[in-house]
Amino acid sequence: MTGSTANEKVSATRLRPDARPPMYLRIRIGSLVAVCVLFAGSMIDSACASVAVRIRLSQQTMNVSVDGVNFATWRVSTARRGYRTPAGNYRPYQLQRMHYSRLYDYTPMPYSIFFRGGYAIHGTSEIRNLGRAVSHGCVRLSPDNARSLFELVQRHGLGNTAIEIVQ
Repeated sequence: MTGSTANEKVSATRLRPDARPPMYLRIRIGSLVAVCVLFAGSMIDSACASVAVRIRLSQQTMNVSVDGVNFATWRVSTARRGYRTPAGNYRPYQLQRMHYSRLYDYTPMPYSIFFRGGYAIHGTSEIRNLGRAVSHGCVRLSPDNARSLFELVQRHGLGNTAIEIVQ
């Protein structure tokens, strides 16, 4: 058969692996991809933050949830008078199993989770002061709780952790 019908030509074009889809389909697919990317970007804070840390300065407490389920509530120490723990929403940017403060006589800061400049959530040996505002601005936890939080953030990832500090 040397002749071919119009339907055979269209079918042959559609089956070719190097054939491009018609322009109207490319526009629709491009639009769909753009909408999906925008939607995903707007959902990052709520959907991807599998570890949520909420620190209440007025109560000196920290609530940790994983995938929306309460994991723990701990007493903390935040900034004393004359210093400040910055309120706001943060993503941690660095983990250090043991950090030594250059500002405060190389004081050990075990299980440090840095979230803004030199501010961190970390363990402290001054557990008797937990529940009171006594720090220079960092958020202090008992060493065991700091380790639990550190390992949780390490497991889920910095980008999947949200830290909220409220009055």
